[in-house]
Amino acid sequence: MFSKKTAIITGAGSGIGKAIAMHLAANQAQIVAADLNEASAASTAEEIIEKGGKAIAAGCNVADENSVNDMVKKTISTFSSADILVNNAGLQFISKIEDFPLEKWNQLISVMLTGTFLCTKACVPHMKEKSWGRIINISSAHGKAPSPWKCAYVSAKHGILGFTKVMACELAEWNITANSICPGYVLTPLVKKQIKDLAIQYNISEDEVPEQVLLKNQPLKKMVSTEDLSAMALYLASDKAQCITGQAISIDGGWTFC
Repeated sequence: MFSKKTAIITGAGSGIGKAIAMHLAANQAQIVAADLNEASAASTAEEIIEKGGKAIAAGCNVADENSVNDMVKKTISTFSSADILVNNAGLQFISKIEDFPLEKWNQLISVMLTGTFLCTKACVPHMKEKSWGRIINISSAHGKAPSPWKCAYVSAKHGILGFTKVMACELAEWNITANSICPGYVLTPLVKKQIKDLAIQYNISEDEVPEQVLLKNQPLKKMVSTEDLSAMALYLASDKAQCITGQAISIDGGWTFC
């Protein structure tokens, strides 16, 4: 499906990013597995290669413009194109607003919102050269609905939705689409790390967190799977989705329609 197309996935060392990288690779895309943890990125790339795919790893701090530019230069020198960009890198920190450290606010905004901007800025010229591109931003149900104690995360994810719409307006002339995927809770390392903090904040046991917090507002009462998200990313990257742009697509068990 994606023969000779190159896909950059940030945060590809684990969780959602790795799942999307593996899914795109299984459909012939050449993968650049980018991650702050270069060893994790290398593990993803090696797994793809072992399965017969093409991949390289790139250590990348998406909040640093020089690091992002170096990653994209490595992509072009290796594969000669940057056709698909999946802005997935993210992190979480939970605290009441009055106790939220400024350095943590800046870190979350820098990685998820500024990082999405920097990676897009670096890739767009290469997409314009080919008059084709797909940009897929991993936002969140928290890009549409708030939760307490997540002011920086919710702000960054809302910002991604606005930036995606600007991309869609600016880039349509070059046949470049931009969309966001807004997942509910996915049982990734990022979510697993939150369970202890959420138990403390809500004064409940860790075993009670999934039912009473994570799935409380989801009619389907199911955790979203990485397979659900990677299937949507595959579709949005394909020519079948050529007329879909500027959208924020929810995969959240019905959370944000309630």
